[in-house]
Amino acid sequence: MSAPEVTPATRFNRTFILLFVVMLTIAAGNTALQSVLPALGRSLRVPDSAVAAAFSVSALLWVLAAPFWAHRSDRHGRRAMILLGMGGFALSLALCGICLAAGINGWIGGTTAFVCFIGGRLIYGTFGAAAPPAVQALVAGSTTRAERTKALTLLGSAFGLGTILGPAIAPYLLLGSIGRIEIGLAGPAFIFSLFGVCVWIAVRRILPGDRASATEASDYHGAANAYPSIGGQSSGASITAATESHSEAVGYTDPRVRSWMIAGLVMGHGQAMTGQAIGFLVIDRLQVAPAQALEPTGIVLMMGAGAALLVQWGIIPNLNLRPRTMMLTGLILAAAGCALTGIATSLYAIACAYALASVGFGFTRPAFTAGASLAVGHNAQGSVAGKVTSINGAAFVLGPSIGVGLYELQHSLPYLLAGAAMLALFAYARFALREPSAISLAGPQLAGRDEADRL
Repeated sequence: MSAPEVTPATRFNRTFILLFVVMLTIAAGNTALQSVLPALGRSLRVPDSAVAAAFSVSALLWVLAAPFWAHRSDRHGRRAMILLGMGGFALSLALCGICLAAGINGWIGGTTAFVCFIGGRLIYGTFGAAAPPAVQALVAGSTTRAERTKALTLLGSAFGLGTILGPAIAPYLLLGSIGRIEIGLAGPAFIFSLFGVCVWIAVRRILPGDRASATEASDYHGAANAYPSIGGQSSGASITAATESHSEAVGYTDPRVRSWMIAGLVMGHGQAMTGQAIGFLVIDRLQVAPAQALEPTGIVLMMGAGAALLVQWGIIPNLNLRPRTMMLTGLILAAAGCALTGIATSLYAIACAYALASVGFGFTRPAFTAGASLAVGHNAQGSVAGKVTSINGAAFVLGPSIGVGLYELQHSLPYLLAGAAMLALFAYARFALREPSAISLAGPQLAGRDEADRL
């Protein structure tokens, strides 16, 4: 029997699966660590705010580094940037695992362990951002224009799946002792680091070397992705930034998009505040030991991520809602969900309330993307999409620290304040946001293109 013929289509399918795994791994590894870290912080007796700070610093570096790596991948090759990103991911998690294990075993104090842990997170924020833009550009350069948006949308869904899979499998990655060394809650960091090494080897063996020419770099560019975080599902803006024109530059304060930018920033901070504090809320409201909180925390986070993705992948494409309507509907639901989460006292109540809040944010995130896109012409789509991505990422720089800081003052405070902020934003949005005259929301990230095609 002869070996099956390896066609270009077969080769691309294998490459695409590998690139999908790259994106999924980067997102799932980060959210898995996020879901475990509240329990780790409590076990090591470090302040809750120190736990949030570890991710805020990492998110800040991601926001600053992502545009740099996106530009560099256009000039120095996609494969090299993917290897750099996956190498940074694996090294970061390995160092984080070592620091946490040192604290668990009492070799160093809990505060020292977390200071070292933050050092590991700096590597993730700086170098992990190199992979997603290069992955996007590689897929864009391997597909026709008709196929490109569909392929990039499927690729972007890996980040959304990662927000579900990370917290879902984290409780099963706890390790026992190796000899006299206890691993325990540091297990997810080590496991994902090992998986990252395997993916790095696969990328090195399967992906051919490349370096884009000047013409290719202008046609097939990658775009910065928002920081992969709990509650930070993809809104499609990065895909638009990677495929649409950047010929017209649009600023954050441009009158056409200013109100949408304000709405996105406030909404994003509300989502980041509530998502980062949820692990602490589960521990305190259920009154369980940190190690026993991982499964209920995973359940809450899975329900929240699943609810948001159901809205974005199932409800929005079928209802054809306008961006302003989506934003107003989502803000009301998010306000109710946040407030109910703040007063919930059982696992069932916390999970349902958090899912309701996530449904609301599942409406507001694509509404922000589509509304800003439809506010400008075709030549400004890439520029506006880049601004939307940066706003989404910026919310996870200060949002987690603000939320956990408020939580330390009073456990309900971040949720009640986020709910109040969503109501205030609802009042602002009713008067400030303008509805485009005609739209098609078959997918939020396609809204700008659909409008331009009709014109």
